[in-house]
Amino acid sequence: MDIREVAVVGSGTMGNGIAHVFALNGFDVLLIDIREEYLKTAVQTIEKNLEGQVKKENITQKQASKTFSRINTSISLEDCREVDFLLEAVNEDLKIMKDVLVLLDKICKPQTIFATNTSSMSITDLATSTSRPEKFIGMHFMNPVPVMKLVELIRGIATSPDTIEQVFDLSRKLQKVPVEVHDFPGFISNRLLMPMINEAIFCLMEGVFSKESIDTVMKLGMAHPMGPLELADFIGLDVCLAIMEVLYSGFKDSKYRPCPVLVNMVAAGFLGCKTGKGFYDCKK
Repeated sequence: MDIREVAVVGSGTMGNGIAHVFALNGFDVLLIDIREEYLKTAVQTIEKNLEGQVKKENITQKQASKTFSRINTSISLEDCREVDFLLEAVNEDLKIMKDVLVLLDKICKPQTIFATNTSSMSITDLATSTSRPEKFIGMHFMNPVPVMKLVELIRGIATSPDTIEQVFDLSRKLQKVPVEVHDFPGFISNRLLMPMINEAIFCLMEGVFSKESIDTVMKLGMAHPMGPLELADFIGLDVCLAIMEVLYSGFKDSKYRPCPVLVNMVAAGFLGCKTGKGFYDCKK
């Protein structure tokens, strides 16, 4: 199947970044969310990010204008009826994700490939919400999507070889580097990254030393572009906690237990950059 029209459901940080990348690489994109104000914010973000790419001379003004013109928005899932490829990027909440997928499965044509941008949830489990598990795949982009080259392609138990091949080809058309991963909690990226962040929080809790020292050791000693606590703020502490809970639940191994400090910060609403306060004070 020749993929021409794409729908991205969910217009948050990941959703608008994914829509940006699809449109930049020549695809017509329908960006969907439940409220017009969410879509307005997403469109403003895309416009700002395109302007940034023009200023850096990564793309021309003509490319930016064409990209922007390829993106349409809607608050109705019904508008997904004729798309060739659908990517779910809603909140990382299993019930919400499954409810949305059930609705979309009834709306979209049978040949439409479904993908999810989940960062840790079981692809096999999510696929059971549809009548097309063989056409269901994980497509985990990295944040910020327009910049990061990697995309994890996660094969569920029922995902067909043809679906894998088509989405590999699609990823390359987006100028991404696809890496195939089997369906285990956290995949590769977050199975490695999140326990490191969690352990950094344990170090802080246990008084190993200050947050600045922990981050400096990882930046200067391990050549990480951001320290783990700074990165946790950037990702969102609620997201970090949710992924740790998926790992803990999925493996039943105490090494994945979320640090109590992380649990308490999320409970207090200190979610990092999205709320302006996390391990560091951030500008919203």
